[in-house]
Amino acid sequence: MNKHVMNEAIGETRLDRGTQGVIGKGVDRYEGKLKVSGLAPYAYEHLAGEDVAYGFVVPGAIGRGAIKSVDASKAEALPGVLAVISGDKITRASSQPMAPAAQTIDGEVFHYNQPVALVIADSFETARHASHLVKVEYEAKKGRYDITARETVREPDPMPMEPVNERGDFEKAFAAAEVQFDETYTTPSYHAAAMEPHASVAKFDGDTLTVWTSCQLLESGVGQIAAGAGIDQEKVRVHSPYIGGGFGSKLGTSPDAVLSALGAMTVGKPVKIALTRQNVFQATSRRGETIQRIRIGATRDGKIACFAHECDTTNSPGNGFFEPSGISSVFLYAGKDRRIAHNLVETDCLMTSAVRAPGEATGMLATEGALDELADRLGIDPIEFREMNEPEVNPQDDTPFSSRKLIECMDEGAKRFGWDKRPATPASRREGEWLIGYGMASASRANSLMQSSAEIEMSPDGRATVRTAMTDIGTGTYTILQQIAAEMLGLPLDQVDVELGDTALPPSSGSGGSWGANSAGSSVYVAAEAVIAQFAKRLDVEADTLTLKDGHAIAGNRQIPFSEILNGESLSVTGTIEPGDTSESTHQASYGAHFCEVAVNAVTGETRIRRLLTVGAAGRILNLKTATSQCYGGQIWGIGYALEEELVIDTRNGLLVNHDLAEYHVPVHADVPKLDVVLLEERDRYASPLAGKGIGELAIAGVGAAINNAIYNATGVRVRDYPITMDKLLAGLPDDIDAAA
Repeated sequence: MNKHVMNEAIGETRLDRGTQGVIGKGVDRYEGKLKVSGLAPYAYEHLAGEDVAYGFVVPGAIGRGAIKSVDASKAEALPGVLAVISGDKITRASSQPMAPAAQTIDGEVFHYNQPVALVIADSFETARHASHLVKVEYEAKKGRYDITARETVREPDPMPMEPVNERGDFEKAFAAAEVQFDETYTTPSYHAAAMEPHASVAKFDGDTLTVWTSCQLLESGVGQIAAGAGIDQEKVRVHSPYIGGGFGSKLGTSPDAVLSALGAMTVGKPVKIALTRQNVFQATSRRGETIQRIRIGATRDGKIACFAHECDTTNSPGNGFFEPSGISSVFLYAGKDRRIAHNLVETDCLMTSAVRAPGEATGMLATEGALDELADRLGIDPIEFREMNEPEVNPQDDTPFSSRKLIECMDEGAKRFGWDKRPATPASRREGEWLIGYGMASASRANSLMQSSAEIEMSPDGRATVRTAMTDIGTGTYTILQQIAAEMLGLPLDQVDVELGDTALPPSSGSGGSWGANSAGSSVYVAAEAVIAQFAKRLDVEADTLTLKDGHAIAGNRQIPFSEILNGESLSVTGTIEPGDTSESTHQASYGAHFCEVAVNAVTGETRIRRLLTVGAAGRILNLKTATSQCYGGQIWGIGYALEEELVIDTRNGLLVNHDLAEYHVPVHADVPKLDVVLLEERDRYASPLAGKGIGELAIAGVGAAINNAIYNATGVRVRDYPITMDKLLAGLPDDIDAAA
């Protein structure tokens, strides 16, 4: 085992030399042809053509209470039904990757449409029909479904950050401030709504349980499935080679994974379960709704003296995760006296969990709106206001930044966007019925490096194969790992194969938190360094003097093909990356800035986004095409959060009312303008051997605020309750504004 611990900054590496010329390039996806031809098997498509059974979930019909009885006699009498599983075998699955185990429901109903039974039949149609024949008798209890009621408030677990961060005496500093800003912003609950529904196929051979599932972090999935199925972890193998989107909802296991395993062990044949779209919305996880109070004390000339971001969010009983809306507020702007605090309001609704950019996606809707509002009150340009409050070190604990190009992102974006043409006065520019406005917002996403391992096997002909239990959720992991190995080893891309998504392979960081590419990629880097060391040893030269290109090693005046070095043998090494001192000695984050132009109809309140530009800096960009694509996705999602997305909770019973894609509105083609993304050149030597940082979640952070700020510039109307729907805008517009044309 070859291991590298990040205890100090990394100097120039083989990636910087660019000898092979593939790293960073926007090369096509390694698995692209398989996907467009329909040959890339997703979870539900495994065991095609084999004799399998099908499972269908019976959802609970109350919001909170107890199960008195389950009568499955009519369902079991239906021809083709193999079994009905209910009682203490039904687990309360967790989307939290660090959850120790799935919990049995023990006859309790924790939220509306919670799975209470599973029907297994020889066809999907029979299982679905039989599920309606299962009769469940309940004893309903009073539930808590409204965050604003604050019936039960508790301190959340320190996950994914410490819930309270303080420095100095904020209240005293705020009371003494020359200018006091105090506003509250609210965001609704959201759903990940990945294109691929949560689905699993399980097969039990009497000793070993194999599960093909859609899961972002495979190692934690093994433990959760084993606990739910009552089998030793060593006897569980999980596959997830292709995932049709996860966005956090697939970090841990969902009910389908555990229930398919239980089903296979019960009926003695493989069992397939694909959750319906309604099941996905009602029985997996969601983003918690938030109430965020922003208080900023400043001088009259625009210097921030103190900063507070206090947040209420929700989760269900037994779950300590909270939406960390203040995660960027800890480090983004100056302010000597600070308070970043979170409360968890317990509700009897579907559990909340991580959704793409947990914290930043909701928190920056509030903070970046607040910065814009305060700049407007002070009569200072929003970019100038942000730049004059740029901290030199992390303002929470004085830790130096590993790298930080926020100002460069804002300046480059302003130049490209034409910020100098922004209407100086809100509601001052019109085109017929349309009011035109510009807005901007900062973007940030904290960076993490996670332990991860990968194997590189060199075959006798000099071809390389990368193997790791890493997953690809559509972000381009296959391609990025191929590029890293090819650049390090001096191989053409078509001479590198990649195998992912199998827990029999070296354990990986998994996909989540924008740590995947850097963590898994760094493990490939370490493994490649070990291969190079082996080559150098066989050639009796120093590794640093060895140049690798096009499948040849070049040392001195010799050029030796890899096949000759390997001498008819294969070579296999495993590399592991671990976070070290640099994670504590520096503050690491990716940064960016969003710029938006909107047109708002003065008669109807309709908002149309005309232009959207994102400028980002995330260390070394490993693949320009996939990184840009990730940013497009973040921009589109930001449009949804600004204008459309809202998971509506019936506060009488906790039912998620709009539980499908017909009523949970996400942006469509007509909502999205031509998008523009610019990624600045940067190297963060403290972040990883690759000198890169996470980018997948950076691009969603702040987009909605930039849109909201543009809407204010267009109309003079501030909306602090997301989404910004037409009724909210019309309520703020003056009655005679349509006559002002």
